[in-house]
Amino acid sequence: MISKRDYIEYLLSTPFNYTCTNMADHKPNLSHDVVTDFLSQERFTPADLWAIVQAHIDDSDSAAVIVDDSVQDKRYSRFIDLVKKQYSGNEQGTVKGIGLVNLVHTAGNDAPCWPIDYRIFHPETDGKTKNDLFQEMFTRLITHKHLKASRILFDSWYASVDNLKLIHRAGWTFFTTLKSNRLVSLHRDTGYQHLDTLLFTEQTLATGLIIKLKEVPFQVKLFKMVAPNGDIDWVITNDLAASVNRFVAELANDTRWQIETFHRSFKQLTGSERCQCRKARSQRNHLACCYQAWVALQVKAKQTGKTLYRLRTELFSDYLRNELANPRIKAITI
Repeated sequence: MISKRDYIEYLLSTPFNYTCTNMADHKPNLSHDVVTDFLSQERFTPADLWAIVQAHIDDSDSAAVIVDDSVQDKRYSRFIDLVKKQYSGNEQGTVKGIGLVNLVHTAGNDAPCWPIDYRIFHPETDGKTKNDLFQEMFTRLITHKHLKASRILFDSWYASVDNLKLIHRAGWTFFTTLKSNRLVSLHRDTGYQHLDTLLFTEQTLATGLIIKLKEVPFQVKLFKMVAPNGDIDWVITNDLAASVNRFVAELANDTRWQIETFHRSFKQLTGSERCQCRKARSQRNHLACCYQAWVALQVKAKQTGKTLYRLRTELFSDYLRNELANPRIKAITI
C-alpha cells in the first residue's frame, strides 16, 4: 500500500521516468498493481491544492490572481482518457493532450506565484467550456477563498462579455487583452467600431481611452501598447481611476506572463505529461499530485533561496559526482 505522500515524493525524486512500473521497481515490497490501484481508486480534488497552498501565499490588497490554460502534451497516446485534440499556444496549433485551466496567485512581478485552483477541460465529460470553468473557479474564489486580492489578470480568450460582467459585479478589478476585432464605442452617438480603427494621441496613449464595449453595461479604460516589433496589445481594465495609466497597465500585462513560467516548470519538473495510465480517474489523481509536488518544490525554493530548477538538479548531483569518480560503465577508447 502507498500513500499520497509516497507518490508525490516519487514524482519529486525520479529523474525522468514517471511510470507506475518505475516506482514499483525502486521501492521495496511494492508492486506495479498497488501503484495503479492507488491512482485509479483515490479521489483527489482541486480543493486539496488550496488546503496546502493557502498558508504559503503572500496575500494583500496589491496581490493579483491570474487565469490561463495549458495543454499537457499527449500527442503519442491512443487510449488515454481525457486526451483530446485542442489548441496549444505553446505549439501554436492543435495537439492531442489534457487541457488544464489554472488559477494562480501572485504578490507581484518579483514575487513567487502559487497555483490555487485548477480544472481539467474535457467537455465530453461535463459539457463545460473553458469559460464555464473560469466562472466556476472565480465564483469559488469569492465564496470560499476570501482573498484580500481583488485584481484578476487574463488574456483575450477569457475576455467574454459574461466573464467581464461577473468580475465587475463581484467588485473585482480586471486587466485583460482584447482581440482587434472587438467592437467599441467612444461616444453614445457615434456607434461602434473595431478596436484597430481607433485613433490615439500621445496623451491618450499614456492615459488610455474611456470606451464602451459592445454588450458590456459599464465603461472600461483602453490602452494601446505597441511593441518595438510593431505588435499591438489592446489592454482594458474596469478601473477608471486617473492614476491607472499606461505604466500601470503595462505592469499588469507583464505580471500576467508569470503563469507561463508556472506552466513551463509544472510540466518540466513534476512529470505532469508523463503518466501512462489510461483511466480518467488515474490521470486526474496523477495531476492532483503533480500540483502538490510543484508546491513542495516552491516551498523548498523559498526556504533555500534557490530556483526550482536548481533544487531539482541538485537531487542528482551526488550521483553524478560518484559516477565521475567511479564510473560503473567504463568507456572503450583506442
